[in-house]
Amino acid sequence: MTDLRNYMLVTAAYWGFTLTDGALRMLVLLHFYELGYSAVQIAFLFLFYEFFGIVTNLLGGWVGSHLGLRITLFAGLALQVVALSVLAMLNPAWSAVFSVAYVMGAQALSGIAKDLTKMSSKSAIKGLVPAGADGALFKWVAVLTGSKNALKGAGFFLGGLLLAWIGFRWSLFAMAAGLVVILAIAVLSLPAEMGRAKVKVKFSRILAKSREVNLLSAARLFLFGSRDIWFVVGLPVFLASSLGWSHPEVGGFIALWVIGYGGIQALAPKLLSRGLAGGTPRGGTAATGAFVLAILTGLIAVGVSLELSPWLTVVAGLAVFGLIFAVNSSVHSYLILAYTETDQAALNVGFYYMANAGGRLVGTLLSGIVFQLAGLVGCLWVSAVFVAVAGGISLLLPRHGNSWFTG
Repeated sequence: MTDLRNYMLVTAAYWGFTLTDGALRMLVLLHFYELGYSAVQIAFLFLFYEFFGIVTNLLGGWVGSHLGLRITLFAGLALQVVALSVLAMLNPAWSAVFSVAYVMGAQALSGIAKDLTKMSSKSAIKGLVPAGADGALFKWVAVLTGSKNALKGAGFFLGGLLLAWIGFRWSLFAMAAGLVVILAIAVLSLPAEMGRAKVKVKFSRILAKSREVNLLSAARLFLFGSRDIWFVVGLPVFLASSLGWSHPEVGGFIALWVIGYGGIQALAPKLLSRGLAGGTPRGGTAATGAFVLAILTGLIAVGVSLELSPWLTVVAGLAVFGLIFAVNSSVHSYLILAYTETDQAALNVGFYYMANAGGRLVGTLLSGIVFQLAGLVGCLWVSAVFVAVAGGISLLLPRHGNSWFTG
């Protein structure tokens, strides 16, 4: 009962953070698009967010294993409050160069906050699920990850709505105030020893990982890079510039996409139950999903090139992409915990999400550059290559049984 209570507390804190994180991304993107910034300039606004996520995941796991996941969770929530407050002080009279640099700095704080919170929340689950309960672990991870992404989608919609309703500055102050309340509840409720390793790992060993963890992390880098190449800048700017959608419409569509994506993640164990024949995901499961995604992305790119209906190609096509991507992401999130011991969960999960952040960094930068050079079609083709590479790496993961799918 205590473990369930702590799971719910950690999940609620992660939910609150995620809502503000999604809203912040949409606020920054739409606000600066409205000010006339180019796709590349907008992409640069998010580079420090992703870069410092890499650093945070690498070091945060080691810190969490020493100080406890409770401390790193609190630090993530507190830093997000600071980042939102700093961004709210942005002055429209500043030059474009100084404004971009200022926002990049604030986004760096937000990137650190996001990955401290995510690493703490997902690592904590390993210690809350009874040893050997792989089926339960897959379900708990799927629920946390899926609900988080559903709320991030709600955050995208919230960001577009708040921007139109109360403006950039007051939206940020309102979100900061909400996070202060969540932080206070977490400080008063979570146990002090949560996630602290019994055996301390030397700092020099934070990169010493098993072959399985290294391969899965590499696959994760290309998987999430493939999504963000078209998702971060290319898709929102395409919807606003080529289709003439309003801010709430852009935010609403991306919100629905991520909410649906999160819902599918939460249902991944049920959706895969027949293919897994009562077992748990293996390397072949991740490889299959990636190769299907590569084919689908190429088909969407062809459809956009032929100027077929945007509702058929962009809207419906990317909805199917989200469904398959969500299941594959849940499989990855389960595998990283299955490949690690409870005592080292923070270290391995931190390393794994460092690769995730690396993929997002590369994807974010390419999203702006490729969209400016080759439009959404170019973004989709580069995305297809990335996800095919993720599938190839996944073929090297441990395979058990006769089924290629379970592998």
